[in-house]
Amino acid sequence: MKEKRTKTKRLLALDAARGLAVIGMYIQHFALNERNSFVSGNTMILFMLCSGISYTLMGRKLLAGEETAEEFRTRVLARSVFIDLAGYVLILLNGPFAVVLPAYAMLFSLALILIRRPAGMLAAVSAALYAAAPPLMIVGLSLFADAALLADIAGGPLSALAWMPVFVAGMAIGRLNLKDSGVAKRMIALGAAVLIPVKLFAVFALPALRAAVENRMMQAPMAEADPWAVWPRNAQQVQWHLIFMDMPQGGSMFELLIGTGGSLILLGVLLLAEKKLAAWYRPFACAGRSALTLYALQFLIAWGAALAGVEVTGLEIGSFLFGDVLVAAAAVAVGCLLAKLPNAPMEAALRKFEGCFLGPR
Repeated sequence: MKEKRTKTKRLLALDAARGLAVIGMYIQHFALNERNSFVSGNTMILFMLCSGISYTLMGRKLLAGEETAEEFRTRVLARSVFIDLAGYVLILLNGPFAVVLPAYAMLFSLALILIRRPAGMLAAVSAALYAAAPPLMIVGLSLFADAALLADIAGGPLSALAWMPVFVAGMAIGRLNLKDSGVAKRMIALGAAVLIPVKLFAVFALPALRAAVENRMMQAPMAEADPWAVWPRNAQQVQWHLIFMDMPQGGSMFELLIGTGGSLILLGVLLLAEKKLAAWYRPFACAGRSALTLYALQFLIAWGAALAGVEVTGLEIGSFLFGDVLVAAAAVAVGCLLAKLPNAPMEAALRKFEGCFLGPR
């Protein structure tokens, strides 16, 4: 007799937050303007925070003893391989947007060593990573720029190491009772406590600090890198000034903290209002449940348009009246259509691929 496995009920607010993150990516890529510029970078931070939470929720059966460590590890590695391969296919299309799926896949694999750690340790690791990951990924940008796998792990602002602080923070949050209003309120308070002072520092003090670092770098003797030299003599100069920049997808501690603070506030508000506004959440939750398919679809749209001789980045949809609203509405509508299927195409393919490595369940 097989043990009866409990089925984890999905959190509507979490799905809605993930959906908002994906919709924000569509706005960033297709309809960015001065009014919605805040979505740049922040949507990815929100997505990574939600992914960390989902990763912990996915491991609840393991923590409860309903799944063996081998089963969980196989499931995670299968998903990592699938997402990694999907990312390289999208990169092959040579579209106008950066593809972060390979780094996302690396996150899943690296997080295996943390899944059984207590919430307090996860929070401490996340805090340490906010300080340590930015300089390490900047060094990696110099050393691993031409090494695909190592670059995905630690080679710059779009690597797994750059997103790891947010992902691990999400893993720690996933250990909490997210249906408790008190937890949601504490998330909002923590988000405000992080966002406000760091944003003020970034606005009033960070530019001068960055300028001082840049001046110091310019005064230091710089040797031209030889691309034909043996590693690491072929590495470029480490761009230390990037650590002190608050820019979208720059990977600096300041950018990550500002985005994390805002994401905590948004997620906390969504959790608090879930019961009252459930009907309003559902369209965004549909997009969240089809996040992988919607993410891949934007690259296919850009690739198909390029084959037809149209550069989507040159259309400047965001400059038209309500252009960004129309793009967001289209993403939501596609998400709702995908929700009518048993599983969205990419999610269905992921489950089939995962099933190839797992026995009957």
